[in-house]
This record gives sequence, structure tokens and C-alpha cells, in this order.
Amino acid sequence: MKLLLSLALLGVSLYLAEGLTLVCYFSSWATYRPGNGKFTVEDNDPSLCTHLVYAFAGLGSNNKIRVLDPYNDLCEDYGKCGFDRFTNLTRRNPKLKTTLGIGGWNEGSTKYSNMAASAASRKIFVDSVLVLLKEHNFHGLDMDWEYPTQRGGSPEDYVNYISLMKELYEALHAEGMILTAAVSAGKATIDPAYNIPELSKYIDILHLMTYDLHGSWEPYAHHHSILYAHPEDTGDTLWLNQDFAVNYWIEKGAPKEKLVMGVPLYGRTFRIKDETNTGIYAPATQPGAAGPYTREPGYLGYNEICEYQMTEDWTVVHDPAMNEPYAYYIPNNYLWVGYEDPDSVAIKAQYTLDKGLAGCMVWSVETDDFHGKCHGMKFPLLTTMMEVLSGGVYTKPSTLPPTTWDPFRTSPDPAAHCKQAGPNPDPNDCTHYWFCNMGEQGWEEYERKCDAGTLFSPTNLICDWKDNVCKAGFCPNDCP
Repeated sequence: MKLLLSLALLGVSLYLAEGLTLVCYFSSWATYRPGNGKFTVEDNDPSLCTHLVYAFAGLGSNNKIRVLDPYNDLCEDYGKCGFDRFTNLTRRNPKLKTTLGIGGWNEGSTKYSNMAASAASRKIFVDSVLVLLKEHNFHGLDMDWEYPTQRGGSPEDYVNYISLMKELYEALHAEGMILTAAVSAGKATIDPAYNIPELSKYIDILHLMTYDLHGSWEPYAHHHSILYAHPEDTGDTLWLNQDFAVNYWIEKGAPKEKLVMGVPLYGRTFRIKDETNTGIYAPATQPGAAGPYTREPGYLGYNEICEYQMTEDWTVVHDPAMNEPYAYYIPNNYLWVGYEDPDSVAIKAQYTLDKGLAGCMVWSVETDDFHGKCHGMKFPLLTTMMEVLSGGVYTKPSTLPPTTWDPFRTSPDPAAHCKQAGPNPDPNDCTHYWFCNMGEQGWEEYERKCDAGTLFSPTNLICDWKDNVCKAGFCPNDCP
């Protein structure tokens, strides 16, 4: 595929223009995932985000913020000190803002509704937030109440939510901290939940959750983060796309400069019924099977998707009416997945620039290809977005994306270099590597150069700092 990857190799610094934002959520429970899915605090790359959000804290019955996983989050009782390790990531990027998210889907709405219902309980909550954030050196709070007035909330939440956010905003700003909020992209939720002009007064960034717009709760396959309505969409489904959500929030009073559009680093899966009907709106019976890392039916991380596609004969579809791919693999229980790839996330980053938004938000970093198994680089989706927001110009291909990068060079005997699909080392020269695909006539190889100061690591299969590669005893011809 032809991508903006010229700056993507490790060791190249990218800087967003003043005022642009790339918010990255970190699912702290990913530390418990098996094998190559395990992702710890230190696996975050703080150079790729302007804001990192630790997900999640919760709300206790006493109306105070509550630590949901004390062993993972705190240091007490031989804990893993997740909060402190997370905020210490600013040592690697002093410009980074680290915030603590509270809420999320699993927390529900009822207890947040109860807490926001009185000034006394709101004060207890706000005071407890300040204590916890200061104790662990967070830069602020991300409020992820899903959703006011919904899921066990009350109609009074429409007013009480604004009171809560105003009091949080004033208290946090008095301490030099920030307040952000994750908000719905669905019109049916937006209308009863948010007084958008008032909310916009008491917020630093609005995280628009423009994903999960479709999923296995529906009887057909559809892309969950489609940028524009599909030609076959009708009725209320015409509202279920990112462009509609962005425009609706703006029309309702959200300032563009406070709005970031969410981009998922995962796909939603379905089990379709018929191998002859595999497109958008293909009838589907149930969620696709859980992946080996995320282990959730109906959901696959991009790392799981791209690894599947490297070892299995998936059909990848680039519908000309869409900016996003979907793929299916009939032998795996008729599995169908709509997801993002480097091309689609580049288009969406460019969209936010063209709309004059504050930037992008991703859910979530640990489902990107953070080991670099599929593209010869770590975090290909996140890096591509950062590159576009840093000033790279993206032009969507007029035809289906080719399967190689430019520039490239082949050798007379690709089989001499290609031992597996993906990146392959050159044992005699670590300043470059070979990216290999199995074509109809056998191996096809494409040469990629490492940037100055880096060498290709034969074990990690990425261009790493030269010192790191040399210390490991690799590349004798390139190490002093």
C-alpha cells in the first residue's frame, strides 16, 4: 500500500502544529492479555500522542472517585504502580499531557446520575478527584459518563451534567489541570444527553466517540466507523457515520477547536450467513469469534486483524463508495470485519484538518500493531495519523491501493531473502531490510531503507536505534 511512511521509522520526531491534538486512550487491563497482546504502561510511545488517557477509574458508592484495579494501578501492597508509571511517561516527552479517565461503558450511568443530582455529592466527587490527580501527578480528568439521561440515568441529568462539568472545570483549572470528556456520536443519545453550548463552556477537549456506530447487535454486517454514509444507508442509518456526527455537534454549538474525532484502532466483526453475499448489509447471525489477544466476541484489534491476514487467505475489499476496508474469511466461521488501515486513518486525519477540528482521538493504543509485525514498523496506524497531523499531505489513491511501498527494489532471487511474509533482515547489511509478499509467481520483495542513526533489528523486525541493535550483538558489519 502507498502510505505516508517516510517519517515513520523509529527515531524520527514528529511535531503537531500549534493547537492540534492527538488523544490516545490506553486500556490499562491490556497488561493481562496473553502473548503478543500484552501491553504495559511502558509499551506506550509518548512521542506519538499529545494526550494519553489512562482508562479507567470508577465511581464509588460514597460519591468519590474509585480505583478499579488497586493492584495494577497503585503501589500499595506490592502493586504495579500503574498510575505513577503512566504519569512518568512525561519524562520521555515533557510536552505530553497525561489524564485519568473515569467511567466507560461498563461503569453504566446510574451512579453518575445519582452523584450529579445534588451540589453536596458533586462537591464530594470533585474534591476526591483533585486529591487523586495530585497524588499521582495527572494533568487532568477525562469524564467518560456513558451517558447522561441514558442507561439508568434520569431526565434531570441534562441539567445536572452541566453543573458537574462546570464545578469540575473550575476546580481543575484553579489547579492548572484540564478537563476533557468522551461524548456520544449517536444522534439518539446526543439530543437528550447534552446541552452542547453550555457543555462547551466548561471543557478543554471534547472526545467524539465516532466508532461502534454499527456492530453485531444488528442483523447485518456494516462498518462501525464509516466516514460518510454508504449509498445503501437509509432512514436513521444515514446518521450513523463520522461526518454526520462531527457536523451535528458543530451545528449544535460545539466549537471546532475543542472537538476531536475518534478513530478506532480495532474492528467490529460479524458472522455472515452466506458466502455469496459478503458486502455491506450482508445478513449476519452473531458476532465473530473472539481474537487471541482481546478475547471479546464481535471485536478484533488491528494487531489481530493484520496478523490474521498475514497467515490466512483473507479477501480484503476496498469499496469505491467507502474510505475504509472490510475483509472476510469464509473458512473461519464466515468471519467478516470492518476496520481501519493506514490509508483510512490518514484520510480521517486529513479530514479533521480540512474541517478545522482540534485533531483526532484513538481508542485505543494497545490494539494497534505495536510490535510492528505487519508493516515493518511499530504503531503503523497511530504513526500515520501523527504524520498527517504533523503536516504530511495525503492523497487518496484513485484506484485500489497496491500492496507495496515506494520506493522499492527487487533482487534477482527474492527467495534468497524472503523467509516469511513481512519484514526480513539482510544478515550482511542492517541499514535496510526486505519486505516480502507471497505473490502468484512466488516471493515478491521490496527494499526499505532505515533512517540515519537506526539499524534493522533482526529480532524485533523494526528499524531501532543503532546503539540498541549493536548492544544486542547484531549487525557486525554496521557496528563499530
